[in-house]
Amino acid sequence: MGGAGAGAALAQSAVAPAPRATGWRRDGEGKRIADLGNGRFLNPLISGDRPDPAVLKDGEDYYVTFSTFDAYPGLLIWHSRDLVNWQPLKPALHRNIGSVWAPSLHKDKGRYLLYIPVKAQPQNDIFVAWADDIEGPWSDPIPLGLHDHIDPCHAVAEDGSRWLFLSGGDRVRLSDDNLSLAGEVEHVYDPWRYPSDWIVEGFSPEGPKIHQIGDWYYMITAVGGTAGPPTGHMVIAARSKSLHGPWEDHPGNPIVRTTDNREAWWSRGHASLVQAPDGGWWSLYHGYENDFWTLGRQCLMDPVRFTGDGWFEMTGGDLSQPIEAPGGGAKVPHGMALSDDFSRPLALGTKWSFFKPADDEADRISVANDTLHLKGKGDAPSSGSPLLITAGDRSYAFECDIEIEPGGRAGLILFYDDKLYAGLGFDEDRFVTHQYGIERARPLNPHGRSMRMRVTNDRNIVVFDTSGDGGRTWRRFDRGMEVSGYHHNVRGDFLMLRPGLYAARQGTAKFRDFTFRAFDPDIA
Repeated sequence: MGGAGAGAALAQSAVAPAPRATGWRRDGEGKRIADLGNGRFLNPLISGDRPDPAVLKDGEDYYVTFSTFDAYPGLLIWHSRDLVNWQPLKPALHRNIGSVWAPSLHKDKGRYLLYIPVKAQPQNDIFVAWADDIEGPWSDPIPLGLHDHIDPCHAVAEDGSRWLFLSGGDRVRLSDDNLSLAGEVEHVYDPWRYPSDWIVEGFSPEGPKIHQIGDWYYMITAVGGTAGPPTGHMVIAARSKSLHGPWEDHPGNPIVRTTDNREAWWSRGHASLVQAPDGGWWSLYHGYENDFWTLGRQCLMDPVRFTGDGWFEMTGGDLSQPIEAPGGGAKVPHGMALSDDFSRPLALGTKWSFFKPADDEADRISVANDTLHLKGKGDAPSSGSPLLITAGDRSYAFECDIEIEPGGRAGLILFYDDKLYAGLGFDEDRFVTHQYGIERARPLNPHGRSMRMRVTNDRNIVVFDTSGDGGRTWRRFDRGMEVSGYHHNVRGDFLMLRPGLYAARQGTAKFRDFTFRAFDPDIA
């Protein structure tokens, strides 16, 4: 049934894309805010690396979480009342069980459920965790023994049976308490295929989302690969009167696809449906911002229109322009400050997270007298589980006072993973430059064991400045960098380039007055 949709999608590639908007509102740190304050919003809905959105409507409240991969604490839950403004609550995952991919968030029989697929050694698996309150405490994750699938989605059939739908068009029955398997994996759907001449990353049917709306069960699936060419990742849909099938494909498949590299958002997919307070329907999915793979897959929202034949369509186009916001619902404060004066316990799992931490990683941290004390680990960011934040703007600067003990090393970094990062560190005698994920030049350090350091990332052009007098005067470091290639299509693993800090070697490093500021270089 996909022929008409395929032809329409190919025809769209000849249409000149709309100009990209730049008129975001900005918060006190200069960060982008989707809500324009005039009844409209401009994507990204939640900026920075917020991939695979798993959204839950719970009465008047909305919750969403995202893939957090190797960042721990992970699976931060966000809360909204109007679908546009989102506030972080608490992380649901505190124990490192592997790299977390495409979770699924549900509520069934009064209990909140998180299904958590992980890539891990010695084997992959899907875990389930539960809580009586969305803010926890969440149970310890329970392995389900699903080693060959990702992207679970919980669904309840018309006969009351519980199921997990999985990648590849498969599903498996769950026990009545949703915490274990009650059958074998079975294949139930052959996903729609795009024309063979389309430029994609690969077929990769994944991210199924099941929604029961009216008389229909709708299954939304991603195909075409998650990254790779901007035109690859796409959204398809199918429906059935029964959760047990048969499934018929949407006649307009794909219902979302980037068809031109000039569009504002690339590789759009992994969609869910959600009903707004005013009764309208919307879709949350992710995409890469044009020319900014380094920001990861950001959370986008697209208006949905149901048609007279019971199908639906996305109506936001390439999402480059402001969109009339959903009606109803109270606003919560959006986002969070990324600056930190270290006057409170460290906000682990909301603002800060470790990369691939050990079970006792939090023992490296203490906060006292407006100072973060971070015990050294390893020899460099690659071996030291750095502390990172998620920054969702094209241009920003961050700085911090840093003091090390004799034999120690510390600094500020832009970190993709332990094989690809950039930054500047120092010991008491010399700087150390981090570039391409390796340690390079070692020029003399004129400041000794204490300095203020600043990193400016202006559209992937990076410079470093240092100060020996607390930021009153600055000295430009004689090595700039270009980091536009620090992303998934170069390195893999679906991450983003994140600002952060690290402490290595001996002793404990002290960090004070961490400040973050985003800016728009096109506005004077």
